[in-house]
Amino acid sequence: MTRKDDWTPKDHYQEVTNRIVQALEQGTPPWRRPWDQGIGGLSGPVNASTGRRYRGINVLLLGSNPRAFETGDPRWCSYKQAQENGWQVRGGEKASTIFFFKRVELKGDGAVEGDNDNDDDRKTVPVLRSYPVFHASQMDGIPAYKPPTVEEAPWREPEAVRAILDASGVPVRVGGDRAFYSPSTDHIQMPVAQAFGSAEGWSATALHELGHATGHPSRLNRDLRGRFGSAAYAMEELRAELASVFMQGELGVGADIHQHAAYIDSWLDALRKDKREIFRAAGDAQRIADWCLSRHPAYRAAMEAEADMDGVSIPVIDSSREPVAAAAEMPEHLRRKLGMMPPQSPPPTDPAAVIGMGM
Repeated sequence: MTRKDDWTPKDHYQEVTNRIVQALEQGTPPWRRPWDQGIGGLSGPVNASTGRRYRGINVLLLGSNPRAFETGDPRWCSYKQAQENGWQVRGGEKASTIFFFKRVELKGDGAVEGDNDNDDDRKTVPVLRSYPVFHASQMDGIPAYKPPTVEEAPWREPEAVRAILDASGVPVRVGGDRAFYSPSTDHIQMPVAQAFGSAEGWSATALHELGHATGHPSRLNRDLRGRFGSAAYAMEELRAELASVFMQGELGVGADIHQHAAYIDSWLDALRKDKREIFRAAGDAQRIADWCLSRHPAYRAAMEAEADMDGVSIPVIDSSREPVAAAAEMPEHLRRKLGMMPPQSPPPTDPAAVIGMGM
């Protein structure tokens, strides 16, 4: 029995950050795993019931889950959704956690929506919530996973990365022994294709540098002024790193990019200081991936169709909204309603001029 005085609300930001930090401390980003072509079909996580893609921090958390890598199956859903489809989560299976923002409308005096009052006094507050989901491999009765064919997902054809680069409008120059993006000249520099060990390696590197290029004022307008070795530079690298991983999952590109140990140390330092940085980074990475992938007309059409679907069975994180302030700033009755309080009864040449020296 839990006493009221002993109860503390869960800190989802800290929980996720601790997981990422623990993995990074071992020297390998948790979102990077060896690519097994024998498994095939690995893609970004999707809801098994609705077919909708998970986004933002949930791509990072579910996409780096060992179950997805071990099986090549990207499908997840809630226990209820599994039941509705005639699938049974096996007894004893442990759920994984996704996160989303639940929007709560408050009146100016802190009352809950519903009372008669002037709409001008109301404000919407996003509250970070968690939600349990299960992987397809934890269920009986679910059909075997069939990766989308190239006809069903033309953006997974080998030529897709080059098509996206061409459609991005970012000039690509070839030559030299390093890959980077130059904000001052707004161009991507790539070594000759033969310098890469595989076509996948070229594609992964090109996507990483295109991710940096989205920071240009004419695109997503991020601050790219951080000098090589600075904390700001490392945080931009984190965003391009995550965006590249998100895009590789969608495009079926399975190569790894070596990250300097100094980047990982900088990421650790930033995450230890700010428990919300990984959420911001994942949100920015999702926007980067969306911008790049939408250059492919077939992918853009698929995303537009998905956006037109009615309703969402499992909410996913909306990374465009800033996280809610401390729970203490909300009225007590609302914090209790949202589960944020205990129950009432016990219950290149110049490193400074370029970004993303991937080689």
